[in-house]
Amino acid sequence: MYDVAVIGAGPAGCMASKRMAEAGYKVLLVEKMKLPREKSCSGILIPKSILMVEKEFGEIPDTVFSHPRINRGIILTGEEGQVFSFESEGYNIWRNLFDQWMAQKAGDAGVELKDSTLAKTCEEINDHVMLRLKERGKVYHEKAKMVIACEGAGGIIKKDIRKASDDFIVTYQTFSEGIIDLDPDFFHAFLNPRFSEYDAWFNVKDNHLIIGVGVKNASKMKSYHSKFLSFLKSHYNAQIGKPKKVEVGIIPEIRPGYTVDLGEGRVLFAGDAANLLNPMGEGISSALASGYAAAEAIKSNIHGNNIDPSNILKSYESKLNPDIEYMIRQWKFLGTISPNFS
Repeated sequence: MYDVAVIGAGPAGCMASKRMAEAGYKVLLVEKMKLPREKSCSGILIPKSILMVEKEFGEIPDTVFSHPRINRGIILTGEEGQVFSFESEGYNIWRNLFDQWMAQKAGDAGVELKDSTLAKTCEEINDHVMLRLKERGKVYHEKAKMVIACEGAGGIIKKDIRKASDDFIVTYQTFSEGIIDLDPDFFHAFLNPRFSEYDAWFNVKDNHLIIGVGVKNASKMKSYHSKFLSFLKSHYNAQIGKPKKVEVGIIPEIRPGYTVDLGEGRVLFAGDAANLLNPMGEGISSALASGYAAAEAIKSNIHGNNIDPSNILKSYESKLNPDIEYMIRQWKFLGTISPNFS
């Protein structure tokens, strides 16, 4: 019997599992893919994320950084071409290497880490949760007093519990060589609906020009990407080579009302699985914060076999409330810039 089983070895899962293990609890961390695994993400650590990571995991190693090493902030271009620049110095990292480093740190803290292991279902039975796992073709079960699902948007466990799918934004981005008249030290977001059904973006990693779009209808992602690429060529003198890599991912669709789902019973949701996402797809900071809050809520309400899941959920929500309010303020501010987000 594990005290806690954590599903997903991203920032939320690594934070939650490491915090629990350091407090002496028996923790299982499962990741469906082989580490290091690819994760479609801008890979930008904002100052809030840097502070949390360095406090809990130590100095971030040079091996996870990409060039340019420092991201100076975000430049938003509105629907009418108006430009808003927000300077805030952060780190530019590769998510696959960053997540692997955090998972290794969790393992060093005593977490039992299993990659290439898919969590297929979970069922609450009396005083525990029964997880059905599939590891390299073998299906078996594990028991845990609590589960923290950090699978990202579209996670299997959340879908198994809710019996329904959330709404998602599909992200499509290409990595190419080339030149463009945009500052490589900034993340650039374009809110014109001609280029995407969410936003379109440009940033640089290790001399790769990353060009991406967000859509609600996956069948339109290449069409929108082509329109955005044409815009970059005509307005910023972009000369882009053939893509060397293509990434497709999903993120939660945040709508007015800002519905957050933190779980039920003995299963908590964290990160994207909880619909926690800041504007322009920045999810690392809220993932770290929710993983931390979930672990602290469980630690303060678990005493041997005596667990009150309802108190844990209330404690989790209370600890995370400042981050939720911060997220909502950001989305409302974005709505003042673009009617598409109001």
